[in-house]
Amino acid sequence: MASNKQKIVWEKVLDINELPEGRVKPVTCHHRTFCLTHHEGKYAALDNKCPHQGGPLGEGAIENGVLRCPWHGWDYDPITGKAPGYDDGVETFDVEVREDGVYLGIPVDTPHVRTIGDVMMETLVNWGIKHVFGMVGHSNLGVADALRVQEEAGEITFYGIRHEGAAAFACSAYGKLTGRPAACLAIAGPGATNLLTGLWDANVDRSPVIALTGQVETQVMGPGAFQEVDLMAAYGKVAQWAQTALHNSKHAELMNLACKSAILNRGVSHLVFPDEVPKLAAKEGVLAGSPEGRITSREISPPAESIHKAVELLSRSKRPVIIVGHGAHSSMPGIIELAERLNSPVITTFKGKGLIPDHHPLAGGVLGKSGTPIASWAMNQSDCLLVFGASFSNHTGITPKKPTIQVDFDPMMLGKFHAVDVPVWGEIGVTSGILKQQLAGKINTVDQRSDLAARWDIWRQEKERRAQDDRGKGVNSAAIFAAMTQRVPDNAIIAVDVGNNTYSFGRYFECKQQSILMSGYLGSIGFSFPAAMGAWAATQEDEPRFKGRPVVSVSGDGGFGQYLAEVTTAVKYGMNITHILLRNNELGKISKEQKAGNWDVWQTSLHNPDFAEYANLCGALGITVTKKEELDAAISQALAHDGPSLVEIHSDADLI
Repeated sequence: MASNKQKIVWEKVLDINELPEGRVKPVTCHHRTFCLTHHEGKYAALDNKCPHQGGPLGEGAIENGVLRCPWHGWDYDPITGKAPGYDDGVETFDVEVREDGVYLGIPVDTPHVRTIGDVMMETLVNWGIKHVFGMVGHSNLGVADALRVQEEAGEITFYGIRHEGAAAFACSAYGKLTGRPAACLAIAGPGATNLLTGLWDANVDRSPVIALTGQVETQVMGPGAFQEVDLMAAYGKVAQWAQTALHNSKHAELMNLACKSAILNRGVSHLVFPDEVPKLAAKEGVLAGSPEGRITSREISPPAESIHKAVELLSRSKRPVIIVGHGAHSSMPGIIELAERLNSPVITTFKGKGLIPDHHPLAGGVLGKSGTPIASWAMNQSDCLLVFGASFSNHTGITPKKPTIQVDFDPMMLGKFHAVDVPVWGEIGVTSGILKQQLAGKINTVDQRSDLAARWDIWRQEKERRAQDDRGKGVNSAAIFAAMTQRVPDNAIIAVDVGNNTYSFGRYFECKQQSILMSGYLGSIGFSFPAAMGAWAATQEDEPRFKGRPVVSVSGDGGFGQYLAEVTTAVKYGMNITHILLRNNELGKISKEQKAGNWDVWQTSLHNPDFAEYANLCGALGITVTKKEELDAAISQALAHDGPSLVEIHSDADLI
C-alpha cells in the first residue's frame, strides 16, 4: 500500500509489457517525476529523487535485487522504496495493473505557492518589461518558473535562444530602438559569462537592459562549486547597477532599483539569483513593486548661461551645420525644425544614420569613415557646429577646429575628447526647442540647400558608376545597396553588423523613414541578426511607433557565422526578419587593414556552407543571388515572405 495519503487521480503511465522485468523508467505526470519499477513480477512507483543529492532513480538500474541510484550508488528496494539496513527510503505511490496498462495514483497538484521569484517577476512586469530573451537551465529554474507564470498570464513574452550572447544583443538592440529595457536570462557560470559581450554593447551605447543570472546555492558559494563564477566581479563595470538576491533581501525593492537604474542611467542592471532563493515561499502579504512615485520627468532644461552663449554663437554664424548622433533619436522633429530655421545642413554619425531622411533638402548623410563625401564637405564648409547627442568618436571625425556647441543629457559626455566652445547640459528635445525660440529674429545664415543638392547629384552619379563595376568575382556593394534602397520598405527597422558590408551600407544606402541599429562603440561582429530579433519583438507590441514594422538585418558571412543557429529561434517564434547576407568568403575588412598596414593577408579566408540552403533546412526561406540582375526579385521575394528569410548574395570583397 502506498504511503501517500493525499487525494489522488489515476493516470495510465505504461502500456502492458512496455517496461520489461528488471527494468526501471522515469515518468513525469502533473509536474512530478516518478520512478516506475518492474521487479519479480510486480510494478511499483517511487519518488524519482534520491534523498542523498536528488539523483534521478528512474535513470538507475536494478542490480542484485536492489535499485541503485545512478549518481552515487545508494540502494533502495525496487518495490517498497526502503533502503536496505536503514529505516528511511523514498516515498512510494499507488500502482494498479489493468487490462490496458499500468496506472499510477498521482497526488493532486497543490495550489501554486507564491515565491520570491514570483514577487520579483511581478515587479519586473509592473515596470513595463515586456520581453525576456534567454536560456532556461538548472540554476535559474526558480526564476524561469516565475517567468512562466507571467507569460501564461499574458504579461510577458519569453524567447528561448540558442546562445546567451544572442539574448544580450537582442536586448541591447531593443533598448536602443525603444528606450525601454528588455531582460535576458542565463544560468550561473558559462551562461552568465556568455551574456557579457552583448551587455558590453548595451553599456557603451547607453542602452537599458536587465540581466537576470542564476548562481550556485548560497551554502556552497565561495569554495568554487560546479559552475560557480564570481559574477559580481566578472561583470565588473559592464553593469552600472548590480545586486545579489539573498534570503533576507527586500526582493521587490531590489527589482525596483534594477529597473529604475537601467531606465534612468541608460545601462545594464544585473540581478544575481542563488539557485534556492527564487524558489522560496514569499511572505504572506508581500506586494510587488512598481514605478509609481519612482520616476521623474527627464525633460530638464539647460542652464540659462549655456543657452545664452549658444544663441550668441549661432547668431553670428553664416554656415552652421547640425550634427546628430544616436542620442538625438527621440528628438528629431524639433531638431529638423531648428535646422530649417537656420538653413543648416543636418549630418549624422553612423549610429545616427536615418535620423533625417536622405532626401530631405537639408540632409547631408553620414559623417566619417562610414559616410558620404557630402557630410564631410558640409562640415568643412561650416563656420559653426551644433552637435546633439553625439560622442565625438574617432570613427566619426568631428573636427575640433570649428566653433562647437555640444548638447547632451549626460554632463560627462560634454567635452569628453576635447574642449568645446559651448557645452550645454540638457535634454536634447527641450534644448533644441529653447534654441529655436531664442534665435527668433537673430538668424543671419545663408541658405545651403542648393549647395547640398549639387553635392548629392555628384555623389549619386558616382554611386551609379560604381554600381556598374563587375570583375566577375561577385556583385558589387554599390549595386546591392542601391537595390536595398529601392526595395526595403520606408518604415523598416534595419540592424547592421560590422565590417566592409556595414561601411558600404553607410555610404550607399539612402534612408527614408527607416530606423538603423548597430553595435556602435563596441563594434561587435555578429550583432545584426540577434539585434533584428530584439527589434522584431518591439514590432509585436501595440505602440504605434513600432507595431507591425518590417525588420531587416544586414551582415557579411563572418558576422552571420557567429549566431547563425539563431535562424532556428526566428523560425520557432515566427519572426518575420529578412536577412541580407553579403558572402565573399573572407573577413574583407581585416584583409583590407592587413594590406593597408603592409602586412601579408593571413587567416582571413572563410570556409562557408550554402547559407541559403542552411536557411531552408532550418525552416526559413533561403535565396541565392550570384548576379546583379537577380537582386531586385530576390529582395522583393524575401521581404514578401511571411517568416524569416535570407538572401545570400555572392559579393565582391574588393568592390566595396
